[in-house]
Amino acid sequence: MTTRTTNAETTPQTPALPLSWLGVLALLTAVAPLSIDMYLPAFPAMAAEFGTSASAIQFTLTSFMVGLASGQLIIGPLSDRFGRRPLMLAGTFVCILAGVACAVAPNIAALTAFRFVQGFSGAAGVVLSRAVVADRAQGAVAARAFSLMMIINGAAPVLAPLIGGSLMGLIGWRGVFWILAGLAVAMFLGVVAVLPETHHRDRRHTGGVSAMLRDARSVLTNRGYIGYTLAFAFGFTVMFAYISASPFVLQNVLGLSPLHYSFAFAANAAGIVIVNAVNARIVGRFGQRRLLHLGIGLLVLFSVLLVVDALLGPVLWASLLLLWGAVASLGLVAANATSLALDQVRHAAGTGSAVLGALQFGLAALVSPVVGLGGDHTALPMAVAMVVSACIAAGALTLTRRGAAV
Repeated sequence: MTTRTTNAETTPQTPALPLSWLGVLALLTAVAPLSIDMYLPAFPAMAAEFGTSASAIQFTLTSFMVGLASGQLIIGPLSDRFGRRPLMLAGTFVCILAGVACAVAPNIAALTAFRFVQGFSGAAGVVLSRAVVADRAQGAVAARAFSLMMIINGAAPVLAPLIGGSLMGLIGWRGVFWILAGLAVAMFLGVVAVLPETHHRDRRHTGGVSAMLRDARSVLTNRGYIGYTLAFAFGFTVMFAYISASPFVLQNVLGLSPLHYSFAFAANAAGIVIVNAVNARIVGRFGQRRLLHLGIGLLVLFSVLLVVDALLGPVLWASLLLLWGAVASLGLVAANATSLALDQVRHAAGTGSAVLGALQFGLAALVSPVVGLGGDHTALPMAVAMVVSACIAAGALTLTRRGAAV
C-alpha cells in the first residue's frame, strides 16, 4: 500500500473557489437528499393511485439509492478520462428527462425503473462536485468549500419533506417530480453558465480501460485515502443508524408526538449545519486533521453515552441531548475527511470521489435493516450501531498516521 498523508499545515493552500461555483456545486450535491426526502409525504397517495403496497412504493426509494451508488462508481472514473464538465452536462440532462418520466409514470414498475435512472444520472452531480473541488482546491480551502456544501446537504433533509408536504396539497405527488425535473434544469443551466472544465486534458489518462483500472488500483491501495474514506463513511453510518431508527426511538420509546419528533429531527439537522458553518470558519486556524480527530472523538463519546443511556433506561432530555451531540459532531467529520481523502488521490479525484460516495450510500443501505432487527420499542440497537460505526471510524484514522507500517 502507498502512504501519503497531508494536513492543513503542510498542504499548499489554494485560492478560494468563487461563490458562484459553490452555489452550483451545492445544488448539484443536494439532488440526492431532495430526491429522497421530497416525495416521502406522497407515499400514501402514490400507493392509493397505483393500487399497490407500501413496500412497493418504498422500493422506488431503494431503486433510486442503487442508481445513485452505482452511478457514482461508473461516472467518477469516466470523468478522470473524459473530464468533469461533459459528464455533468450529460448527467443533469438525463436527470431532467428522468424527472419528467417519473412525473408521468403510468404504473409502479415504470416509476421504479425511472427512479433508478434518476438516481444514476443524479450521481453525476454528487460525485463530480467533490471532484471539481479536489481539482481546484487543497487544504483548508477545500475543507471550507466542502463545509459550505454540507450546510446545504444538512438543510435539505429538513426542508425537503416540508416542501414536499406543502406541494402535495397543491399539485399532487406527480407535481413533486415536476419540481425535481425543474431543479435538474437549474443544475444543467448552472453548469453551462458557471462551471468550466477543471480536469484538463494534460491531466487525464489516455489508456482506456487499463488506465482506469490503474487509477482504481492506485486509489484503493493508498493507505491515507482508505483511512480518511473509512472515517467519512462510517461517520456517516452513525447518522444513517440514527435516521433509520429515530421515528421509532423518539416516538415509541421516548414518547414524542409526531410534531415533537419533527422538531427534534430539525434540531439535529440544524446542529450539523451550525457545526459545518463553524468548521468553515476555523479550519484554516486549527487544521483539518485536528478538527477531524476532535469530531471523531466526540462521535465516539456521545455514542458510548447513548449505549449507557439505553441500558439504564432512556431519559428524554439526556437522549435528545446525546443524539444532538452525535449528529452535530459530523459537522467536523464530513468536510475534513472528504478533503483529506481526495487530497491523497488528486491524480484520480473522480475515482476517489466515486469510491467515497458509493461506500457512504452502501453502508447506509446495510445499516438500516440491521438496526430494524432489534425491534421498534428499544433504543439499544440504534445506540450499538452508532457506537460500533464510530469506533470503526476512529480506528480507520490509524491508517493515516505518518510512518505507519505498510
